[in-house]
Amino acid sequence: MPSTAGALPDAGLLDPVRAGSPAEAATGDTAFLQALLDAEAALTRAQAATGTAPDAAARAVTAAASAPGRFDLRSIALRARAGGNPVIPLVADLTEAAGEWGPYVHRGATSQDVLDTAAMLVATRALGLVLADLVRTERALAALAAAHRDTAMPGRTLTQHAVPTTFGLKAAGWRSLVLDARDRITAVRDGLPVQLGGAAGTLAAFADAAGADTPVAATGLPAADAPVAATGLPAADAPVAATALPAAYARELGLAAPLLPWHALRTPVADLAGVLALTAGALGKIAADVLTLSRTEIAEVAEGEGGGSSAMPHKANPVRATLVASAARRAPHLAASLYSCLAAEDERPAGAWHAEWEPLRDLLRLVGGAAHHSAALAEGLRVDPAAMRAHLDLTGGLLVAERLATALTPRLGRARARALLTELAARTRTEGRPLSQLLAEERELAGIDPAVLADLADPARATGCAGALTDRALERR
Repeated sequence: MPSTAGALPDAGLLDPVRAGSPAEAATGDTAFLQALLDAEAALTRAQAATGTAPDAAARAVTAAASAPGRFDLRSIALRARAGGNPVIPLVADLTEAAGEWGPYVHRGATSQDVLDTAAMLVATRALGLVLADLVRTERALAALAAAHRDTAMPGRTLTQHAVPTTFGLKAAGWRSLVLDARDRITAVRDGLPVQLGGAAGTLAAFADAAGADTPVAATGLPAADAPVAATGLPAADAPVAATALPAAYARELGLAAPLLPWHALRTPVADLAGVLALTAGALGKIAADVLTLSRTEIAEVAEGEGGGSSAMPHKANPVRATLVASAARRAPHLAASLYSCLAAEDERPAGAWHAEWEPLRDLLRLVGGAAHHSAALAEGLRVDPAAMRAHLDLTGGLLVAERLATALTPRLGRARARALLTELAARTRTEGRPLSQLLAEERELAGIDPAVLADLADPARATGCAGALTDRALERR
C-alpha cells in the first residue's frame, strides 16, 4: 500500500466514536478554515453595512473567502507557529486573494476576534447536527417507552435486584435525559456570540477606521501611512459606528451580539464545556444501562447490529453502547480543561486562550459522535420481555417482599409482618421454594384467599406507578 506518512491526515484512526460522523466533518480543519474565512468576510460586510468600508470591498473579500481550496491548510498551520495562531498567515493569504481590496481584510480586528468567532460558528454548526441526532434518539426512546409501558423487569439498586419496575419507565427516563440535553444545547447554541473588540477589547481601531474620512491625497502622507479610504462619516460619530459594528457583525453570521468583547471573559466557552459534558453523560447513562442489560447472563436487551470480535466468531458485542460509554468517560476531562481557562489574565491572555482550541473541538467531535451512535443504538435496540419476566422470578418472589410486608401490616401489625417476611425470605433462599408457596403454608395467614396472596406475590403486578409515570414523561415535548 502507498505510504501516507507525509500527508499527516486526521482520519480518526484511534477515535471510532467520531470517525465518519456528521460532527467530524463539521469540526475538521477544512470546516475550521471555512469558518475563519466566513468570519473575515462577514467582518468586511459588517463594516460596509455600517458605512466604514465600500460595498465593493465587501463583495471582493466575500468572493475570495468563498473559495477555501485556494488556501493551503498545511502551509497555514506551519506558518501559524511564528505568531501562535492560524489567523495571522490566513489574513496574509486572504489579503493577497482579495487583490486591490486586500486592505479591507481584517481591518481593525485582532486574531482572537476572528478565531473566537470562527469557533462559535463551528460550534453552532456542530451543535445543529448533535440536536438532529438527539431528536432521532428521543423519538426512538419514546416509541420504546410506549411499547413497553407495562413490560415488567427487575429494578436493580447497588447491582442487586430491588423491586420490580418496567422497561417503559426506564426508556422514558433515558428519553428525559436526552430532552434535558436537547434543551440545554439549544439554549447555549442560540446564545453563542461573535467576538469583536480589537487589540485590547476597546474597539479603538474600528473607531479610528470609522473616523478616517479624509481622502488619501489630501493628507500629505505617503499612501501606506494614510487612512485606507474616505467614508464620509464625521469623526465625531466614529465611536457610535464602532459600537454598532458587533451587532452588524452578528447579523452577518447568525450569531448573538455580545454586550462586551469577551477576550478574557470566557463564559461562552465555559457554557459549551458544561452542556457538552452533560450531553455526553446523559448519553453515557443510556449506554451504561444497555451494556449491563446486554450481558450474556442477563440478555434483556441487545443492539440491533452487534459488533464482531477479531478472535471469537460467536461474539456480537454492544459496540455502539461501548463507544458512547467511552465518550462519557472522556468528556468531563476535556470540559475541565476548558473550565480551567476561565482564569485568564489581562485583557487578552497568553496560553489560556490557546489551550481552549483543541479541547473544544475534541468535545464537539466526541459528543457529536456519541449522539450519532446513540440514535442508531436507540433505533435498533431489541428488547426481550421474556428474559425480563424470567429474571423477575429468579429470586423466588423476593422482589415483592416490601409490598407483602405493607399489605400484611393491617392483619399482623407492622413489626410482625416485617419479621415474618424476613423469616420467609431466608427460607426462600435456603429451601429454594418460592415466597408465594411459603406464604400459602403460613397459619397466621389462614383465611386469606390464596388467589389474593398469589396476586400480591406476583412481581409483574408490583410495578407501582411505573405506567402512570411513563405516561407523564411521554407528555413532555
